[in-house]
Amino acid sequence: MYGKAFAPEYQGALTTLSVNSSLTDVLAAGTEELRSAERTGRHREAARSGLAVAEAHRRLGQIGEADRAWKASYRAARQAGDTAAMAWALWSGGTLARQRGEFPLARRLLQLAADLGERGGDIVVRGYSLAGLAETGRIQGDYEAVARLHEQLLAEARRRGEARHTVWALEGIAQIHRNTGSFDTAYALFEEAAEIAARADDRRGHAWALRGLADIVSVRDGDTGRALELLSEAEATCRAMNLSSALAYNHKMRGNVLYRAGRYAEARELYERALAEFRAMSEPRGQALARLGLTKCRARLGRDHSETAAELAELAGTLDRIGLKHAREMVARAQEELGTEAVR
Repeated sequence: MYGKAFAPEYQGALTTLSVNSSLTDVLAAGTEELRSAERTGRHREAARSGLAVAEAHRRLGQIGEADRAWKASYRAARQAGDTAAMAWALWSGGTLARQRGEFPLARRLLQLAADLGERGGDIVVRGYSLAGLAETGRIQGDYEAVARLHEQLLAEARRRGEARHTVWALEGIAQIHRNTGSFDTAYALFEEAAEIAARADDRRGHAWALRGLADIVSVRDGDTGRALELLSEAEATCRAMNLSSALAYNHKMRGNVLYRAGRYAEARELYERALAEFRAMSEPRGQALARLGLTKCRARLGRDHSETAAELAELAGTLDRIGLKHAREMVARAQEELGTEAVR
């Protein structure tokens, strides 16, 4: 049985914040508490409130502010001699590095966080850090390397009755199945994640699960209307909580659904919006995926074939440099679909 979802990254005086609190509210409360802790020399509290500040900035797409905040949280934790708080700060930094496409740095910081979490006796930050490592590998397309870790973390989360982490693990495993063509299995896992998230009042996890269901409904069933309905429901949550990254991925997925339905002009508008959103938060993976969709739409709408070929070749090189194996395979499929393989 799962309890109500909670946000362990909201610590110290901020534990009263809900997992569903608007990120602007989290940022305001965290900044106020952080300033108070710094004025009174409470280093441990500065580290804990600074973590919430860092995470709010990161999820709002404010990359520079997030980078400064997690490092300040780490310094305060070190001054306080709080090993677990140091681990949480490193987890935040590693998660930010992954968001920025800096995968080697993300793995290094997340492994350090997991090690410090174990040393500090905080099983939650250890679990979150290992989950971060698993997600980093999954995003890069190293499914064989991280599938077992996803399953291990799912089992641990189920055993503890931790709804939010169970939802995360189910969604990660579902995404692996979706990307390897096991659509029925993926749908069942996304559906379970949505049900658990709804019961636990984890609105963020529920929104991501709805996005996954919309993808499967579109690609497997060809049900464009139902897919768009699911995405609209998820978008309402993203807007209510100011989830900038989730909203951008929602718009990108809406573009995917419209593209599959042959509604290329509408899809182009969604990809353009998503690309602008990803650029605003310096999110290279999202930018690459939105650019891919945009290039395919423009090709379908009559763009010069050589321009399409050149852009896909440039995008392939970018993804090779970033290290996004699955996205690179998507570009290869687009090159085959649009007849530009020879220009690679």
